[in-house]
Amino acid sequence: MLSTWLSAFAAGIVVLCVSLKIFLPYFWEDLIYFLRRKRSKATVKKWARNGILSLIDLFMQRVEKNPHKPFLNYEGTVYTYQDVDRRSNRVAQAFLCYGNLKKGDTVALLMGNGPDFIHVWFGLAKLGFIVAFLNINVHSRSLLHCINTCAAKALVIGEDCLGSIEKEFILNLLENNVAVWLMSISSPSQHVHTLPDKLDKVSDNPVPSHLRAVTDPRSTALYIFTSGSTGFPKAAIITHLRTLVVSLVFAQCGAVSQDIMYVTLPLYHISASLLGIAGCIQLGATCVLKKKFSARQFWNDCRKYNVTMFLYIGELCRYLCNQKEEDRVHEVRLALGNGIRPSVWKEFLMRFGPIKIFEFYGSTEGNLSFLNYTNKIGAVGRKFKNREARNCFLLSRYNKICGRNRDAPFSGYVGNKEASEKKLLRNVFVEGDVYLDTGDLLVMDEDGFLYFSDRVGDTFRYSTKLSANPGNYEGRTGMAAIVLKRYHTFNGEKLYKHVENFLPNYAQPRFVRIMDVMQITATFKHQKIHLANEGFNPEIISEPLYFMHEPTRSYIPLTKEIYKNVLSGEIRL
Repeated sequence: MLSTWLSAFAAGIVVLCVSLKIFLPYFWEDLIYFLRRKRSKATVKKWARNGILSLIDLFMQRVEKNPHKPFLNYEGTVYTYQDVDRRSNRVAQAFLCYGNLKKGDTVALLMGNGPDFIHVWFGLAKLGFIVAFLNINVHSRSLLHCINTCAAKALVIGEDCLGSIEKEFILNLLENNVAVWLMSISSPSQHVHTLPDKLDKVSDNPVPSHLRAVTDPRSTALYIFTSGSTGFPKAAIITHLRTLVVSLVFAQCGAVSQDIMYVTLPLYHISASLLGIAGCIQLGATCVLKKKFSARQFWNDCRKYNVTMFLYIGELCRYLCNQKEEDRVHEVRLALGNGIRPSVWKEFLMRFGPIKIFEFYGSTEGNLSFLNYTNKIGAVGRKFKNREARNCFLLSRYNKICGRNRDAPFSGYVGNKEASEKKLLRNVFVEGDVYLDTGDLLVMDEDGFLYFSDRVGDTFRYSTKLSANPGNYEGRTGMAAIVLKRYHTFNGEKLYKHVENFLPNYAQPRFVRIMDVMQITATFKHQKIHLANEGFNPEIISEPLYFMHEPTRSYIPLTKEIYKNVLSGEIRL
């Protein structure tokens, strides 16, 4: 009798598993991710009950629990959680003794990757300062814009960045009452502070805890600038609550304290600083930190330091696919990031083994994100089939994704109310509702998987005349910038046929610009604002320009006469 019941039970289990595989193929992945999300939310609430309202609070808890656990491994030197705590205490003591700042002031940080970035960041946070991360590739006007935008009272310049900063720039900051601190023992002026020598003079005792005390988790912790690929960088407001929430993402991917993370991305970027460093703190894991990314050194480092997970962005995985075949030998089990192409994704798995790739969708300033927890190639996430998820975003008729502001309020950009307001859509469904316009186009399939389609706004404005309605009218049209492969020549007829076959009419570029090299940001994003500003004017562009000529079904050279006819309206786009 018992054996009959057991057989029936086993048969039922088999039928259930087969049915789930057929009708709900992602049931187990959905369930596991759902439980991890629930645990993350419960963790944040538990932290709040225990007085952990900031990343520094979480870090101090980790120091207390595992002071001798390796936190950072930089160029072979290991820094424990206690080491980083004590060094950051010295930074805090130095600013307390030699600085003239108060809690709530903003201090900008212009430093490359290294332990000192984290020491200074944490030291400033222990004094209750708002820390602004500056892109080390931004110079002169753009750099001054960033400092002014966040109203920084002080600027800390790393030793590796001193060579790119002119003395006149520093003197200009001093004249505008911005204190300058250098990670160097020499100074160009007696009014410029040097930090290393002061660190040796102060103690590593903790500063008073009330200085870092956070009463409102939605208050500002950081300013992290956007890449500036579409104009001047904008300073996104990052709250204390968000630093804690983002720190949990790796845990939602199944990472544990025994994991070793490899971080090659710049620390001024939200991925490296919050997903990476904050993620390690939350897990109690170890971070192998690199000065910069090196495709040639990547897998050697992974083997040397027993790396089990890493962060990627943009084209990083494609660069790795160009490395030698034997790099399949490693212990890496998962990767988290965004921007990997489906073709590269497939090649990456074939080359380097069954690494779980967690592609996500999100932005520095955004109020919503998605995580591809099923590891389905090409997808950036999956829409949860529950009431909460249905209300958190909408896909318009053009597939533009927008996050509801009530669920996760958009913190905006500091010092730029106009740009902040432009991101908001009001009275969308009902009077008073507010959504954040991400500017991104996403496509969702029947299984709820989301795929990144395009970024709107990467167009230029032109002025023309319409014969039916006399007067000037402005519009936007598409233009492509292309870098040809070596030994290849441009074929206008083939390109015309290609875009006609694969692109809808509105997405077909009317103009093509051939470039020798494409400028990119430090996070591998294309810098398109200057391309949009230059438009298609052959008088200011020396590179080859082509025009989509429908009568000949080809892209033909854009002459000054054609340009003139486009502007006059004789040639319609």
